[in-house]
Amino acid sequence: MYNILIVDDEEKIRAMIRKYAEFEGHTVTEAINGMDAVELCRKEKFDIIVMDIMMPILDGLSAARDIRKISDIPIIMLSARGEEYDKIGGFQTGCDDYVVKPFSPKELMLRIDAIMKRAAPHKVEKGDRKRDVFECEGLKIDFTARIVYIDEKPTQLSPKEYDLLFYMVKNANIALSREKLISEVWGYDFYGDDRTLDTHIKLLRKSLGACSKFIVTLRGVGYRFETQRQ
Repeated sequence: MYNILIVDDEEKIRAMIRKYAEFEGHTVTEAINGMDAVELCRKEKFDIIVMDIMMPILDGLSAARDIRKISDIPIIMLSARGEEYDKIGGFQTGCDDYVVKPFSPKELMLRIDAIMKRAAPHKVEKGDRKRDVFECEGLKIDFTARIVYIDEKPTQLSPKEYDLLFYMVKNANIALSREKLISEVWGYDFYGDDRTLDTHIKLLRKSLGACSKFIVTLRGVGYRFETQRQ
């Protein structure tokens, strides 16, 4: 069960999420603005945050940026707006998912479960020094440590960028449909459109810089992480 922080200035939204979360056995803490959320994250440890974007005092995007300075806790953003630039703003802060209001509480719980399963640390047997590492033309990925290097320099990626890159690399040189990527990386029945995936690919390419050449767009299909020149 998870310790969830719900951040929204609308009491009805907080109450609705709390009802479903507690029904599933989770512990819930509430905050009414971004400033309170940041302060709570400094004092307490949460498993995941569900946070609205439009709030008084400190908005959700600004709060997410501040929280990212002290923690890599998974964050789901809530917003009444669904334009692509709003989603990009959320993902650029390092958020893991973006839900547009009105939304299904059941769907939100599924998203929380999926994100928490992905965020669970990999267990390494004591004394096992073997590391799972991928290297190719300046790109190095240490799967064991969950670190990406470009030209030997560590590169910061958002949690979802990590998940997306790792899955594509593990399935290198295979054509991956948008449906397959969404199903495997997000891990739930997706309620949205392909733009969420395309936005993450765009951000991932930006993070990878010159190494973005490995991600090939397959028009009408999806993407392929290509390490073998055709």
